[in-house]
Amino acid sequence: MTATVLNLAQTAPEAVWLSIDLPTWLMRGLVFVLGTICGSFVNVCVHRLPRYPHGEFWPALQGLWTPPSSCPRCRSPIPWHDNIPVLGWLLLRGRCRKCKMAISPQYPLVELGNGLLLLLLYWLEVPLGRHAALTGSCLYSELGPQNLPGLGPLTPEVWIHLRFLYHVVLMEALLAASLIDLRLMIIPDPVTLPALAVGVAGGAIVGRLNIVPVWFQEPRLARELRLLLPEWLTGPLKDGAGVPDWIAGHPHLHGLAVSLAGLMVGAGMVWMVRMVGTWILQREAMGDGDVVLMGMVGSFVGWQPVLVAFFLAPVAVFVVYVVRLLLRAVLLITRTPPQIREEIPYGPYLALGTLATLLSWDRLGPWAEQRVFGLGPVLLLLGASGVVLFAALLASLQLLKRALGWPVGPPTVEGVWTAADQTHFFAGEQVDRFTNRWRRPDDWPGIASGRGTLHEERWRLRGP
Repeated sequence: MTATVLNLAQTAPEAVWLSIDLPTWLMRGLVFVLGTICGSFVNVCVHRLPRYPHGEFWPALQGLWTPPSSCPRCRSPIPWHDNIPVLGWLLLRGRCRKCKMAISPQYPLVELGNGLLLLLLYWLEVPLGRHAALTGSCLYSELGPQNLPGLGPLTPEVWIHLRFLYHVVLMEALLAASLIDLRLMIIPDPVTLPALAVGVAGGAIVGRLNIVPVWFQEPRLARELRLLLPEWLTGPLKDGAGVPDWIAGHPHLHGLAVSLAGLMVGAGMVWMVRMVGTWILQREAMGDGDVVLMGMVGSFVGWQPVLVAFFLAPVAVFVVYVVRLLLRAVLLITRTPPQIREEIPYGPYLALGTLATLLSWDRLGPWAEQRVFGLGPVLLLLGASGVVLFAALLASLQLLKRALGWPVGPPTVEGVWTAADQTHFFAGEQVDRFTNRWRRPDDWPGIASGRGTLHEERWRLRGP
C-alpha cells in the first residue's frame, strides 16, 4: 500500500461553495417540522420497544406500528389530526378526546425538543445562502470528503444534505436510547441495531459521508517521533506519511472501511472499559447496551470522532457526580438518610458527547488531527498505555475508598418488611386458630377448610 501527502494547495478550502436558492427561514422551518415529526416517532419507540424483553427483536420492531395508537383507558383509536406533533396535544388541551384522560406532557416536550435539536444541528452543519463557504460547517475538515476522495457525481448542496440526513438518523437513535436509559436503565437492541445497519450501509453506498479519512499520518510529527522514540517503534513511520492512495480511488470501499472501523473501535473501547471496570470495581461498570450504542455511533462518524465523543462524555458525568456528592453532604448534615442511586444511566452522557463532537469538530478536529490521530501506528501504543492508566486509576480509587472507610463493591440491599411479610408472620405464629381461646363445637368448618386445617382439627377433636 502506497501513501501520498494530500496537497491542499491544489484544492483550497474556498474552492467548495454552497449555493442554496431557497430562503433560509424556509429551509430551517422545514427542518424544525421534520424534527417534530421524528420526535413523535421517538415517543412511540420509547414507549413500545421496552415492552419486549431481550431476544425478541422482530416482534419489538413490529410493535412500532401494530396495534395502531389508541387511548390506554377507553381504547378509542387516535385520529390523524390528533397526532399532529405539538399542535395535537395543545388542541386537545392535554386530554383524550373521548374519555378526557390526561395525556403526559412528555409527548409534546420530546417533539418540540427534537425539532430544536435538529434545527441546531442543521444550523451549524449546513451553511445557507447563495454563496456560502463550506468552511462555515461545524464538520469542516481539510481532510474531509470534499477534498478526499472528492464529491464525485454529487453536487455540494446534495452531498451536505445527504450527510445531514445521515446524522439525523444517528441523533434520533441516540435520543430514543437516552430516554429509555433514563427511565429503565436499559438500552434495547431494537433501538441501536437498525440504526447501526443504516450507518454501515449508508457509509458504503454513498461513500462520502465520513468526517475524516479512515487513516492518515502527519509527516512533521512522524519526523519528530523518530528523534524521540527507538527505531523499532518508529519503523512503520518511515515508509510514508499522509493519506493512502486507495481512498481516492475507491470511495465506496473507503466509506465501508470508515463505518466498520468506527464500529469496532467504538464498541471495543466501551467493552474494554466494561471488562476492566467490572474486574476492579467488583460490580458492573457499563452495560451491554452502552457497547452497542458506541458501536452504532462509530458506524456513523468513524473511529476518530467516536474516540473524541467517548472522552467528552465523562465531563458531563463529572459535573453530575459533583452535584450528587454535594447533595449527599447536605442530606447528611440534615440527618436525612440519603436516597441517591449509585448507578447512573451512561447512555445519555455518551449521546451528549457525540452531539458535542459533531457540533464542534471544526474547532476540535484540527488539533486532534494534527496532534493525536496523525500519529499513525504510535496510536496503538498510546491506546495500550491508556488502558493501563485507566486500570491503575480505578485501583487507586478503590484503595482510597478503603482508607476512608467507604463501602467497596456491590451495595448490600436491605430487606423491607412489607404487609405480606407481616401477614405471613402472624400466620406462622397462629397455626392453630383456637390459640388463646376456647374451642367451640359450633364453629363454621369453612374457616378451617379455607386454612387447610379442617382434617387436622377433626383429628384433634376425636383424639388419636
